[in-house]
Amino acid sequence: MGSERQERMKALGARLRGLRAEAGLTGAVLAQRAGVGQPTVSKVENGRMVPSFDVLDRLSRALDLDDSSAREVRDLLVAVEAAADARLVPDDDGVAVAVLDDAVRSARLVRSFQCVVLPAMLQSAEYARHVFQSAPNSTPETVGRAVAARVERQSVLYEPGRQSVFVLTEAVLRTWPGTPALMLAQLDRLLAVESLSSVRLGVIPWRRAVPVLPRHGFTLCDQQAVVVEAFTGEQMLTDLAEVAAYEETFDRFERAAVFGDDVRELLLRVMKEFRDLGDTVTQ
Repeated sequence: MGSERQERMKALGARLRGLRAEAGLTGAVLAQRAGVGQPTVSKVENGRMVPSFDVLDRLSRALDLDDSSAREVRDLLVAVEAAADARLVPDDDGVAVAVLDDAVRSARLVRSFQCVVLPAMLQSAEYARHVFQSAPNSTPETVGRAVAARVERQSVLYEPGRQSVFVLTEAVLRTWPGTPALMLAQLDRLLAVESLSSVRLGVIPWRRAVPVLPRHGFTLCDQQAVVVEAFTGEQMLTDLAEVAAYEETFDRFERAAVFGDDVRELLLRVMKEFRDLGDTVTQ
């Protein structure tokens, strides 16, 4: 079993252990409620066993997880299953994700700015599927593998000792693929991720002028590299002067964004608008 797969197993286990603690349950009680053996719960939580999707669903029901948290742990399991192949999967623009993933995984501080599309680390599996389906020459097989690789990258959000800061324009929340229901699920995921102590999520409201006209999205990995996103692919820059310039730009976007209660209120307002839009579409 590769170390990458082991890391993903540990991330899944740590998340389930945290959710159990939040529910105030012991491992024995959780096992009894889920109808599984206590050793199974212990092995899964310690990253020594990959649960089946059936066992994971039973654990999720026993924990009384909401839809967002249930999708989250299911996506983490998808990432575990795909870990063996993930490093061979090209991203939607044909760039090997292995190099980019290594930069993200090795960073203790990840800062990402996006002006149209949600950051890869925040995308639900269904949202990511639409991203990859729009790529040239995509097939169901390559899309499925690419989605799994993208979800796998997100496990770093739950690893101790890491911090992630995301700044989005409000346009990101309102540029939607698929259906209003897809965006409702995606925004619900943003609310869940925003509550993590290791994550800081900010949005620049459309009523507030941006300090710099955004040309593309980018992700800073510590102070060592920046991944710049364009139509032709993702490019990693390591020149310290270029990295510093992007750091300064990110700081300006961050100062213009709202956080905390303000961003949660904004997310809930946009969710209501998508809910109303969904009701209109189904009429």
